[in-house]
Parts: sequence; structure tokens; C-alpha cells
Amino acid sequence: MNYVFISPAYPVTCTHFCDRLHGLGVTVLGIGDVPYDALDGQLKGALTEYYFVESLENYDQVYRAVAFFIHKYGRIDWVESLNEYWLPMEARLRTDFNIASGTREDGIAELVTKAGMKKVFLEAGIPTARQHLVSDVEAGRAFAAQVGYPVIVKPDRGVGANGARKLHSEAELLDFYRELPDEPYVMEEFLDGDICTYDAVIDSRCEPLFESMCTYAPVIDTVQNDENIHFYTTADIPSRLRELGRKTVKAFGAGRRFVHFEFIHITRDYEGIGSAGDYAVMEVNMRPAGGHDPDMMNYAQSIDVFRIYAEMVTEDRRLSPASGEHCLCAYAARKDGHTFLHSHEEIMQRYAGDIVLQEEMPPIDWPSMGRYVYLARFKEKAEMDAFFAFVLG
Repeated sequence: MNYVFISPAYPVTCTHFCDRLHGLGVTVLGIGDVPYDALDGQLKGALTEYYFVESLENYDQVYRAVAFFIHKYGRIDWVESLNEYWLPMEARLRTDFNIASGTREDGIAELVTKAGMKKVFLEAGIPTARQHLVSDVEAGRAFAAQVGYPVIVKPDRGVGANGARKLHSEAELLDFYRELPDEPYVMEEFLDGDICTYDAVIDSRCEPLFESMCTYAPVIDTVQNDENIHFYTTADIPSRLRELGRKTVKAFGAGRRFVHFEFIHITRDYEGIGSAGDYAVMEVNMRPAGGHDPDMMNYAQSIDVFRIYAEMVTEDRRLSPASGEHCLCAYAARKDGHTFLHSHEEIMQRYAGDIVLQEEMPPIDWPSMGRYVYLARFKEKAEMDAFFAFVLG
């Protein structure tokens, strides 16, 4: 099997996906804008060949790289980046080279635009916030009057919380329209509640081979208010969230993928959406969760999600044994500009037996994921909450 991996050096978890694919006999062919000598040793060992391009934004260069691989290795079976930013390019490559697996250009809009996703949610009857495609200020005022403040504005095609804002009043709404970017934006009803994700590796029949949940406060608040970051991952998914996650997979026909869907666990009643305690879908991401989330899934379930993904690619089934011991895997990250009660040394001394990873994040991740992160495992939520208080207090 010939697998073209776009940008295998970023995010860093791509190295592990490449490694597990290589371990199952896949010919992993990398295309990236990081010089080969700058790749780490594990990634170099997992790649059969690497084609350096000056810019992944230059489609002609990437096209020539794939054409070279086809000439040398034969037909390409799979092209993937596991990064939503490159989804449109992947779709174009699959279309241009007639690659069977994955979404092609005619189906990409519903996967990368908020408006396209919303259409699928509504057609499938999946609870979701009301949305307005931003046009003129009067239409924005009318939408805000309909759903009430605050409202969320965010790029129709965007990654994470980048470019997103919460508008609390008409004055803030008018400010937004005065500075309206050129790119398309959507405006959405704001739903009170924490974010709960449905993460899964999906086979060709749109059935899960692995499932997990992560829960955290809305990222837009942590970015806009410069808050420190904390969240956790668990295998114990509420039945309603599991049901909606699986329904969303089928609505999008998201077979043979690692998916990351975001839901709001609403804390009050919303007409047409649900009652307090229900779930409403926010958006879908047709790739694994970012940062250390895949590592946290491994720690929470004593498994190897990278290998489960590789087994899906090669066998369309799971060969790895059932999950081992379950626990809660906690993520606590400190941002610059904050004063903390406890030093790094005190944290390590108190939680040395619980912490499984601690490191500085790449600068690009500091606004949304914090600068210095601690991952730790706990059996009880009370223990985890005490850890969060100690690290971030």
C-alpha cells in the first residue's frame, strides 16, 4: 500500500501515525516544507521517501511530488495530512490523481465550511445552534435580535478558534462590522455549556473501532480572555453523546477516518435544540484531535490509537486488543503573564507519580493550548480537580 502523507512533521503526532503505518508494511511517502535534515529520527525511519517542497501552499509543487511518487512506486492508495488546514488540497489531489480513498473536491465544502456543516446537521436532525451567513449589518442585527446576545462570529472556513469572537452587545456587533474581514464569516447563536468531543477511528462501514471523549471549557473564552487551559479525556462517554457522535459520522459518510466532533453540553433549555443536559453539535473535524489529545487517549485507555488508525487503513478493522485500565487523563497548561502559587519544582514533587508528560508547547499553540503543559493520570475526578487547582492556582 502506498500512502502519501502531507506535512508529516507537523503536528508532531503525525510522526507516530507514520511510524505505525510503516510498522504494518505501508510504504509511507512524505511531502513537506520542512527540510529532510530537520526531521526527527523516528519520522525519518518511518518514511520510505520524503519529497521536500518550498511551500505546501504551492499546489503545483505538491502535484509534481505526487506525480513523482506514482512514477516511482505506482498507484497511490491513500493521501492524508490528518490536518484540517490541508483538507481541500487533499481533496484536489484525490480528484486529480483518481485516488479512491477519502473525500474529493465535490464533497469538500461540507467538511471545511461552517455553513456546509450546518446544512448536514439540520438535514440529519442533529441538534445544533442557529446560524447566519454574515452579510450586512442590518441582517446581523436581525439575527442577534432573534437569538439574543451573546453571539459568536467566526470564519466560515477556519481552524480551531482562530478569528472567532464573542459579541455581547449591539455596540460590539457594530465594531465587528466596521472591521469586517474580507473572508466569509458566520454568526451563530451562543449556547451555554462546556465542550464535549466525540473522538473515534471509523471503518469503511461508518462504525467505530475506537471511541473517546474530551471535555473542556469553550476555547474561544480561553483565547479571548487569556485564560489558562485545563481539560481531560475519558473513555466513559455518556450514551446520548455516543449516539449523536455515531449519527454524525453516518450523516457525513465519514468512513475510514479518525474524527474529532465538537458538541456543547448545554446547561439550560434552548427552543428547538434541547433541554439542560442535552448535547448540540458545534462542528466536525475530519482528522484527529490536535496537540497531545491522541496521547491522552492512549493514557486514558492504555491503548495505542496510532496503531488502531494504521490497522483501519491496512485492514479496515481493529486488531489491537481491547482497552486496558481506564482512567482520566488531565491536561493543565500555564500561559505567560500569569502568577502561580506553586513552582514547577513543587508540581513535580507533589505529582511525580501521576504526571506522564510535561513540556513546553510550540509557540504557535501558546494562545489556545498554553505554553507549558502537564499531563497526568487519575482514577477519581476529585483527585484530578485538585491537580488542576494546584497547577493553575
